[in-house]
This record gives sequence, C-alpha cells and structure tokens, in this order.
Amino acid sequence: MGLFEFLFLLLIAGICGSIGQSIAGYSGSGCIVSIVIGFIGALLGSWLSDKLNLPELFNITIGGSPFPVIWSIIGSVIFVVIVGILTKGK
Repeated sequence: MGLFEFLFLLLIAGICGSIGQSIAGYSGSGCIVSIVIGFIGALLGSWLSDKLNLPELFNITIGGSPFPVIWSIIGSVIFVVIVGILTKGK
C-alpha cells in the first residue's frame, strides 16, 4: 500500500466515522477522532455482519484490501452510542 492509498483510506475512514457520529448525535470531535471511530466501526461492523451472516453491502478496495463502508458507518454508530452511554454520567 502506497502513500496515496493510505491517505485515501484515512479519508474514507474519517468520512465514515463522521457520518456515524452524526447519526448517533455526537459532535465536537476532530478529524483524528473521526478516523479512529471509522476504523473501529469497520472492525465492529465487519465482525457483526460476519456473526449475523449478513452480506457485505458496499466495499471499496484500497491497496488490494476491501474497506466495508456501510458496515463501518453502522459500527461507528454502535460504538459511539456505547461510548456515550458509558460516559454519560461523567
């Protein structure tokens, strides 16, 4: 994976993380947090789709590796909601 592909992967993960945060009603984070949430969402969403035997809906192949866009957004929403519930009292 080259530099351009890596930067494109970061961009896609950041967009997915931002969309997930918006759906969950969370705001106030920066670009790096959105990228991290996008990657965590991709891991969580892919795991969830695998456990429930659901199909991969929309993958983008970057550097020979698929990135699950829809499952990243769904996983980001789930992750942000869980973190919001755990930190609500603080």
